[in-house]
Amino acid sequence: MNNNGEEKGADVVLLVDEDGNEHEFLLVDRFEVNQGDYAILVPITEDEEGDNGEAFEPEDEAFIFRVDIEEGEEMLVEVDDESEWKQVASVWEKRVQNFEYDD
Repeated sequence: MNNNGEEKGADVVLLVDEDGNEHEFLLVDRFEVNQGDYAILVPITEDEEGDNGEAFEPEDEAFIFRVDIEEGEEMLVEVDDESEWKQVASVWEKRVQNFEYDD
């Protein structure tokens, strides 16, 4: 992912905010809703007590991003529309519940 999102590793995505600051996120899920592609990202921060600052701990909040294609590149776009956000959040909650029951 480029511009506002760059894939850093298998499950880690690096996003750059409007001030040019980089933020790492854990990609926890990606799925389709009404023919749209969405990603659920959780911010990660360095674990102060980890090994040499290498360990990361996910924060409690999650963000919903729509995955758009612009000029052949995947772009993460934050979902601002309340109706769209609620619909995607509802689908994600059901996916989480189904995953918990499968374990």
